[in-house]
Amino acid sequence: MKRSGKRDSAGEGDLRVFLDKKVAEYNRPSFITDDPIRVPHQYSRRQDIEIAAFFTAIFSWGNRKTIIRKSEELMGLMDKAPHQFVLQHTDNDLKRLLDFRHRTFNPTDLLYFIAFFKHHYSHYDSLEDAFLRPWEERGPVAEGWEAERALSAFYHYFFSLDGAIAVRPVGKIGLRRQPANDWRPSSELLRDAPPRSQPSPKGSVVAEGGSATLVPPRTRKHIASPEKNSSCKRINMFLRWMVRKDDHGVDFGLWRRIGMDRLICPLDLHVARVAKKFQLLTRPSSDWLAAMELTKNLRTFDAADPVKYDFALFGLGALEKF
Repeated sequence: MKRSGKRDSAGEGDLRVFLDKKVAEYNRPSFITDDPIRVPHQYSRRQDIEIAAFFTAIFSWGNRKTIIRKSEELMGLMDKAPHQFVLQHTDNDLKRLLDFRHRTFNPTDLLYFIAFFKHHYSHYDSLEDAFLRPWEERGPVAEGWEAERALSAFYHYFFSLDGAIAVRPVGKIGLRRQPANDWRPSSELLRDAPPRSQPSPKGSVVAEGGSATLVPPRTRKHIASPEKNSSCKRINMFLRWMVRKDDHGVDFGLWRRIGMDRLICPLDLHVARVAKKFQLLTRPSSDWLAAMELTKNLRTFDAADPVKYDFALFGLGALEKF
Protein backbone atom coordinates (compact mmCIF):
# COMPACT_ATOMS: atom_id res chain seq x y z
CA MET A 1 0.00 0.00 0.00
CA LYS A 2 1.46 3.31 -1.09
CA ARG A 3 1.25 6.01 1.57
CA SER A 4 3.55 8.71 0.33
CA GLY A 5 5.08 10.07 -2.82
CA LYS A 6 3.46 10.12 -6.23
CA ARG A 7 0.46 7.82 -6.59
CA ASP A 8 0.59 5.13 -9.28
CA SER A 9 -1.93 2.62 -10.56
CA ALA A 10 -0.53 -0.26 -8.49
CA GLY A 11 -0.50 1.86 -5.36
CA GLU A 12 -4.04 3.04 -6.01
CA GLY A 13 -5.19 -0.56 -6.33
CA ASP A 14 -3.64 -1.48 -3.01
CA LEU A 15 -5.08 1.62 -1.37
CA ARG A 16 -8.55 0.91 -2.69
CA VAL A 17 -8.44 -2.63 -1.29
CA PHE A 18 -7.30 -1.30 2.07
CA LEU A 19 -9.95 1.44 2.20
CA ASP A 20 -12.68 -0.95 1.10
CA LYS A 21 -11.78 -3.20 4.03
CA LYS A 22 -11.98 -0.22 6.38
CA VAL A 23 -15.36 0.79 4.94
CA ALA A 24 -16.63 -2.73 5.63
CA GLU A 25 -15.20 -2.54 9.17
CA TYR A 26 -17.01 0.67 10.09
CA ASN A 27 -20.08 0.67 7.86
CA ARG A 28 -22.05 -1.76 10.02
CA PRO A 29 -24.80 -1.46 12.66
CA SER A 30 -22.31 -1.60 15.54
CA PHE A 31 -20.91 1.75 14.37
CA ILE A 32 -24.21 3.46 15.23
CA THR A 33 -23.96 3.03 19.00
CA ASP A 34 -21.14 5.53 19.61
CA ASP A 35 -21.70 7.81 16.63
CA PRO A 36 -23.96 10.89 16.48
CA ILE A 37 -26.02 9.12 13.81
CA ARG A 38 -27.54 7.13 16.67
CA VAL A 39 -29.78 10.11 17.46
CA PRO A 40 -31.87 10.10 14.25
CA HIS A 41 -31.86 6.29 14.39
CA GLN A 42 -34.16 6.58 17.39
CA TYR A 43 -36.97 7.68 15.05
CA SER A 44 -38.98 5.94 12.36
CA ARG A 45 -40.96 8.79 10.84
CA ARG A 46 -39.22 10.40 7.88
CA GLN A 47 -39.62 14.01 9.05
CA ASP A 48 -38.50 13.20 12.60
CA ILE A 49 -35.39 11.52 11.21
CA GLU A 50 -34.64 14.54 9.03
CA ILE A 51 -34.96 17.10 11.82
CA ALA A 52 -33.08 15.01 14.38
CA ALA A 53 -30.34 14.31 11.84
CA PHE A 54 -30.03 17.96 10.82
CA PHE A 55 -29.66 19.24 14.38
CA THR A 56 -27.23 16.43 15.22
CA ALA A 57 -25.12 17.15 12.15
CA ILE A 58 -25.03 20.88 12.92
CA PHE A 59 -23.92 20.08 16.48
CA SER A 60 -21.20 17.72 15.23
CA TRP A 61 -17.97 19.33 16.22
CA GLY A 62 -15.98 18.31 19.24
CA ASN A 63 -16.45 15.26 21.44
CA ARG A 64 -18.86 12.66 20.03
CA LYS A 65 -20.31 11.80 23.44
CA THR A 66 -21.15 15.46 24.02
CA ILE A 67 -22.68 15.78 20.56
CA ILE A 68 -24.92 12.78 21.24
CA ARG A 69 -25.87 14.00 24.72
CA LYS A 70 -26.78 17.52 23.60
CA SER A 71 -28.67 16.28 20.55
CA GLU A 72 -30.70 13.88 22.68
CA GLU A 73 -31.29 16.66 25.20
CA LEU A 74 -32.76 18.85 22.48
CA MET A 75 -34.95 16.05 21.16
CA GLY A 76 -36.25 15.60 24.72
CA LEU A 77 -37.12 19.29 24.91
CA MET A 78 -39.10 18.76 21.72
CA ASP A 79 -41.04 15.90 23.32
CA LYS A 80 -39.14 13.40 21.17
CA ALA A 81 -41.46 14.35 18.33
CA PRO A 82 -39.50 17.05 16.49
CA HIS A 83 -41.74 17.27 13.43
CA GLN A 84 -44.89 17.72 15.50
CA PHE A 85 -43.07 20.20 17.73
CA VAL A 86 -41.86 22.49 14.94
CA LEU A 87 -45.33 22.62 13.40
CA GLN A 88 -47.55 22.81 16.47
CA HIS A 89 -45.53 24.40 19.28
CA THR A 90 -46.86 27.28 21.35
CA ASP A 91 -44.97 30.21 22.86
CA ASN A 92 -44.90 28.32 26.15
CA ASP A 93 -43.30 25.36 24.36
CA LEU A 94 -40.60 27.67 23.01
CA LYS A 95 -39.77 28.95 26.49
CA ARG A 96 -38.40 25.56 27.47
CA LEU A 97 -35.75 25.96 24.76
CA LEU A 98 -34.34 29.18 26.16
CA ASP A 99 -31.77 27.48 28.36
CA PHE A 100 -30.43 25.16 25.66
CA ARG A 101 -26.84 25.65 24.55
CA HIS A 102 -24.22 23.62 22.75
CA ARG A 103 -20.84 25.26 22.46
CA THR A 104 -21.53 28.44 20.42
CA PHE A 105 -25.08 27.38 19.48
CA ASN A 106 -27.47 29.26 21.76
CA PRO A 107 -31.23 29.96 22.10
CA THR A 108 -31.08 32.74 19.51
CA ASP A 109 -29.89 30.20 16.96
CA LEU A 110 -32.25 27.47 18.09
CA LEU A 111 -35.37 29.62 17.85
CA TYR A 112 -34.47 30.65 14.32
CA PHE A 113 -33.87 27.01 13.34
CA ILE A 114 -37.29 26.11 14.74
CA ALA A 115 -38.83 28.98 12.77
CA PHE A 116 -37.20 27.75 9.58
CA PHE A 117 -38.47 24.21 10.08
CA LYS A 118 -41.94 25.57 10.83
CA HIS A 119 -41.88 27.44 7.55
CA HIS A 120 -40.38 24.65 5.48
CA TYR A 121 -42.59 21.81 6.69
CA SER A 122 -45.63 24.02 6.18
CA HIS A 123 -44.80 23.95 2.46
CA TYR A 124 -43.04 20.62 1.90
CA ASP A 125 -43.22 17.05 3.18
CA SER A 126 -39.47 16.52 3.24
CA LEU A 127 -36.33 18.50 3.94
CA GLU A 128 -34.95 17.06 0.70
CA ASP A 129 -36.86 19.76 -1.17
CA ALA A 130 -34.71 22.40 0.55
CA PHE A 131 -31.71 21.02 -1.34
CA LEU A 132 -33.53 20.86 -4.68
CA ARG A 133 -34.66 24.44 -5.05
CA PRO A 134 -32.65 25.29 -8.19
CA TRP A 135 -34.21 22.22 -9.87
CA GLU A 136 -37.67 22.14 -8.26
CA GLU A 137 -39.56 22.95 -11.45
CA ARG A 138 -37.79 20.35 -13.58
CA GLY A 139 -39.68 17.25 -12.53
CA PRO A 140 -39.43 14.60 -9.80
CA VAL A 141 -35.73 13.77 -10.33
CA ALA A 142 -33.02 16.39 -9.87
CA GLU A 143 -31.12 15.74 -13.09
CA GLY A 144 -27.81 17.54 -13.02
CA TRP A 145 -27.85 18.02 -9.24
CA GLU A 146 -24.65 19.70 -8.14
CA ALA A 147 -23.62 19.92 -4.50
CA GLU A 148 -22.02 23.35 -4.76
CA ARG A 149 -25.08 24.93 -6.30
CA ALA A 150 -27.47 23.08 -3.99
CA LEU A 151 -25.66 23.98 -0.77
CA SER A 152 -25.31 27.61 -1.78
CA ALA A 153 -29.03 27.80 -2.59
CA PHE A 154 -29.88 26.06 0.68
CA TYR A 155 -27.93 28.66 2.64
CA HIS A 156 -29.92 31.50 1.09
CA TYR A 157 -33.21 29.64 1.52
CA PHE A 158 -32.46 28.86 5.16
CA PHE A 159 -31.93 32.54 5.92
CA SER A 160 -34.83 33.84 3.83
CA LEU A 161 -37.51 34.06 6.51
CA ASP A 162 -39.09 37.50 6.68
CA GLY A 163 -41.14 39.23 9.34
CA ALA A 164 -38.70 38.46 12.15
CA ILE A 165 -38.99 40.42 15.37
CA ALA A 166 -36.03 40.92 17.66
CA VAL A 167 -36.91 39.71 21.13
CA ARG A 168 -35.20 38.34 24.16
CA PRO A 169 -36.33 36.07 27.01
CA VAL A 170 -37.46 37.92 30.13
CA GLY A 171 -37.12 35.62 33.09
CA LYS A 172 -39.89 33.03 32.98
CA ILE A 173 -42.71 35.31 31.94
CA GLY A 174 -42.22 35.62 28.22
CA LEU A 175 -40.49 37.43 25.40
CA ARG A 176 -40.14 41.07 24.52
CA ARG A 177 -38.40 43.28 21.99
CA GLN A 178 -34.63 43.56 22.10
CA PRO A 179 -32.17 45.76 20.21
CA ALA A 180 -30.98 44.41 16.89
CA ASN A 181 -27.65 43.18 18.21
CA ASP A 182 -29.35 40.33 20.10
CA TRP A 183 -31.91 38.75 17.81
CA ARG A 184 -34.37 36.18 19.06
CA PRO A 185 -37.23 35.27 16.74
CA SER A 186 -40.65 35.40 18.35
CA SER A 187 -43.73 33.41 17.43
CA GLU A 188 -44.61 36.08 14.88
CA LEU A 189 -41.70 34.75 12.83
CA LEU A 190 -43.47 31.43 12.54
CA ARG A 191 -46.12 32.70 10.18
CA ASP A 192 -45.90 31.55 6.57
CA ALA A 193 -43.17 33.25 4.59
CA PRO A 194 -42.97 33.37 0.79
CA PRO A 195 -41.52 30.03 -0.34
CA ARG A 196 -38.90 31.51 -2.65
CA SER A 197 -36.12 33.94 -2.05
CA GLN A 198 -33.19 35.57 -3.77
CA PRO A 199 -30.00 37.23 -2.52
CA SER A 200 -30.06 41.00 -2.48
CA PRO A 201 -27.19 43.06 -3.92
CA LYS A 202 -25.98 43.79 -0.40
CA GLY A 203 -25.80 40.13 0.52
CA SER A 204 -28.91 39.96 2.67
CA VAL A 205 -31.82 37.87 1.50
CA VAL A 206 -34.98 39.45 0.18
CA ALA A 207 -38.14 37.43 -0.19
CA GLU A 208 -39.81 37.78 -3.57
CA GLY A 209 -42.41 40.48 -3.26
CA GLY A 210 -41.38 41.12 0.33
CA SER A 211 -39.00 43.16 2.44
CA ALA A 212 -35.49 42.39 3.60
CA THR A 213 -35.29 39.69 6.22
CA LEU A 214 -34.26 40.22 9.82
CA VAL A 215 -32.12 37.15 10.36
CA PRO A 216 -30.12 36.82 13.58
CA PRO A 217 -26.63 37.78 12.37
CA ARG A 218 -24.90 35.37 14.74
CA THR A 219 -26.91 32.41 13.46
CA ARG A 220 -25.44 32.55 9.95
CA LYS A 221 -22.19 31.01 11.14
CA HIS A 222 -23.95 27.73 11.89
CA ILE A 223 -24.88 27.02 8.28
CA ALA A 224 -21.88 26.69 5.99
CA SER A 225 -21.85 27.55 2.30
CA PRO A 226 -19.48 26.86 -0.60
CA GLU A 227 -19.83 30.57 -1.41
CA LYS A 228 -17.72 31.18 1.70
CA ASN A 229 -15.30 28.44 0.63
CA SER A 230 -16.22 26.33 3.66
CA SER A 231 -15.77 22.58 3.36
CA CYS A 232 -19.40 22.32 4.58
CA LYS A 233 -18.44 19.21 6.54
CA ARG A 234 -21.58 19.07 8.66
CA ILE A 235 -24.03 19.66 5.82
CA ASN A 236 -22.22 17.11 3.64
CA MET A 237 -22.37 14.61 6.50
CA PHE A 238 -26.10 15.23 6.86
CA LEU A 239 -26.54 14.65 3.12
CA ARG A 240 -24.55 11.42 3.37
CA TRP A 241 -26.88 10.22 6.08
CA MET A 242 -29.99 11.11 4.09
CA VAL A 243 -28.91 10.02 0.59
CA ARG A 244 -26.56 7.03 0.86
CA LYS A 245 -28.36 3.72 0.66
CA ASP A 246 -26.87 0.26 1.07
CA ASP A 247 -27.64 -2.94 2.95
CA HIS A 248 -25.64 -2.13 6.09
CA GLY A 249 -28.16 0.03 7.95
CA VAL A 250 -26.01 2.99 9.03
CA ASP A 251 -26.94 5.68 6.52
CA PHE A 252 -30.68 6.10 5.97
CA GLY A 253 -31.02 6.45 2.19
CA LEU A 254 -34.34 8.26 2.61
CA TRP A 255 -33.82 10.69 -0.24
CA ARG A 256 -34.05 9.32 -3.77
CA ARG A 257 -33.93 12.47 -5.90
CA ILE A 258 -30.25 13.15 -5.19
CA GLY A 259 -27.72 10.66 -6.52
CA MET A 260 -25.10 9.14 -4.23
CA ASP A 261 -22.53 9.78 -6.93
CA ARG A 262 -23.11 13.55 -6.57
CA LEU A 263 -22.35 13.77 -2.86
CA ILE A 264 -19.21 15.44 -1.47
CA CYS A 265 -17.14 13.69 1.18
CA PRO A 266 -17.39 15.33 4.62
CA LEU A 267 -14.00 16.87 5.31
CA ASP A 268 -12.76 17.51 8.82
CA LEU A 269 -9.26 17.57 10.30
CA HIS A 270 -9.18 13.80 10.87
CA VAL A 271 -10.29 12.95 7.35
CA ALA A 272 -7.96 15.55 5.82
CA ARG A 273 -4.95 14.27 7.74
CA VAL A 274 -5.45 10.66 6.61
CA ALA A 275 -6.31 11.70 3.05
CA LYS A 276 -3.05 13.63 2.79
CA LYS A 277 -1.08 10.62 4.01
CA PHE A 278 -2.59 8.61 1.17
CA GLN A 279 -2.00 11.38 -1.40
CA LEU A 280 -5.77 11.72 -1.87
CA LEU A 281 -5.57 15.37 -0.88
CA THR A 282 -2.87 17.91 -1.62
CA ARG A 283 -4.62 21.19 -0.91
CA PRO A 284 -3.29 22.61 2.41
CA SER A 285 -6.56 24.24 3.54
CA SER A 286 -9.59 22.17 4.52
CA ASP A 287 -12.01 24.22 2.43
CA TRP A 288 -14.57 23.58 -0.30
CA LEU A 289 -11.94 23.09 -2.98
CA ALA A 290 -10.23 20.53 -0.78
CA ALA A 291 -13.49 18.63 -0.27
CA MET A 292 -13.99 18.64 -4.05
CA GLU A 293 -10.42 17.42 -4.64
CA LEU A 294 -10.78 14.59 -2.15
CA THR A 295 -14.13 13.51 -3.56
CA LYS A 296 -12.77 13.55 -7.13
CA ASN A 297 -9.99 11.18 -6.08
CA LEU A 298 -12.40 8.92 -4.18
CA ARG A 299 -14.52 8.64 -7.32
CA THR A 300 -11.62 6.81 -8.96
CA PHE A 301 -12.21 4.04 -6.41
CA ASP A 302 -16.01 4.01 -6.63
CA ALA A 303 -17.68 6.46 -9.01
CA ALA A 304 -21.18 5.47 -7.90
CA ASP A 305 -20.59 5.87 -4.16
CA PRO A 306 -17.45 7.89 -3.39
CA VAL A 307 -18.52 9.14 0.04
CA LYS A 308 -18.68 5.63 1.48
CA TYR A 309 -14.95 6.14 2.04
CA ASP A 310 -15.83 8.67 4.72
CA PHE A 311 -16.27 5.62 6.97
CA ALA A 312 -12.70 4.53 6.27
CA LEU A 313 -11.01 7.92 6.49
CA PHE A 314 -12.93 8.98 9.61
CA GLY A 315 -12.40 5.63 11.30
CA LEU A 316 -8.68 5.68 10.60
CA GLY A 317 -8.24 9.30 11.63
CA ALA A 318 -10.58 9.82 14.59
CA LEU A 319 -10.85 6.33 16.04
CA GLU A 320 -7.56 4.64 15.16
CA LYS A 321 -5.46 7.83 15.30
CA PHE A 322 -3.77 6.64 12.09
